[in-house]
Amino acid sequence: MVLPTGTVPDGSITIDGTRISGATPADAHVIDVSGHWLVPGFVDIHNHGGGGASFSGTADDVHKAIHAHRRHGTTTLVASTVTDDMDLLVQQAGLLSELAEQGDLAGIHFEGPFISPCRKGAHSEELLRDPDPAEVRKLIDAARGKAKMVTLATELPGGIDSVRLLAEHGVIAAVGHTDATYEQTVEAIEAGATVATHLFNAMPTLGHRSPGPIAALLEDERVTVELINDGVHLHPAALELAFRHAGAGRVAFITDAMDAAGIGDGRYLLGPLEVEVSEGVARLVEGGAIAGSTLTMDRAFQRAVTIDRLPVEDVVAALSANPARLLGMDDRVGSLEPGKDADLVLLDENFDLKGVMRRGDWVVDPQLA
Repeated sequence: MVLPTGTVPDGSITIDGTRISGATPADAHVIDVSGHWLVPGFVDIHNHGGGGASFSGTADDVHKAIHAHRRHGTTTLVASTVTDDMDLLVQQAGLLSELAEQGDLAGIHFEGPFISPCRKGAHSEELLRDPDPAEVRKLIDAARGKAKMVTLATELPGGIDSVRLLAEHGVIAAVGHTDATYEQTVEAIEAGATVATHLFNAMPTLGHRSPGPIAALLEDERVTVELINDGVHLHPAALELAFRHAGAGRVAFITDAMDAAGIGDGRYLLGPLEVEVSEGVARLVEGGAIAGSTLTMDRAFQRAVTIDRLPVEDVVAALSANPARLLGMDDRVGSLEPGKDADLVLLDENFDLKGVMRRGDWVVDPQLA
């Protein structure tokens, strides 16, 4: 078991209803999972869909995507939108906020439309706009208290004022899809930005004369850096650089998943844009830009331990504890402690997923044979 205090061999945990209990009754039903790892449920703060469905779709689509990722260990999930017409984003915010109020989602992340045309990635350029604080406020109001994060190119007109607005309303301001300089990024952090949206991706590269946003985001202790650990978005050396410089306490693994996660190759839509997925890599049909990922959190975990050779405790922090703390939900999720939600992931010795529990119910029954 991986606990906040470290790894405990031959540990045990008691579930009472939906929560982890501090005491084990004499008549407790016992499940022996010897030879396996037990870790907290994963917390994904940046996810656009999966299972063939998108968080930009209908309520049925959203539920389908949620369930697809739960089966891969993500027990707490923030739904991310993509750039679209403002009226459609407002409408989608209303739908997603209802599901968040029901407990199906942990909140909403708006990625776009307030991003740089120079670093748009898989976002529709004609729908991009400057981060006018009034329009940012329109989105967070539509989310009815369930807006968790907004990704901004903070160097654009209105960017710094929008960061301050978000900070005042308790919404995370994330620097991403940005063409900012080092100095502009420092200004955004001072104004209240606390997250780097998929660090290294959709921003200027790290230069020795123009260090750009990467250096500013890595060096500031107030910033949590998102990393997409799928072997496509980041070279292993970039991942190691981020972990070594930011430290394990400031890294949040994300999927940035789109519809194809958990499904396979084919043609899909990401917002209004068509995407071709080939050999698990999603790219825009027009232009060829990487269009999110097909990653699931269990694969990110396995890769981090078996390929990147990161300590299991650091990986658990990056997939569970750190994002839970960032969302202000660490009193309920993110670690195996009495009183918290019974969100568990069971892994075998090769770190293949063998069971998922969410709030005391098995989403994936233990596979112990």
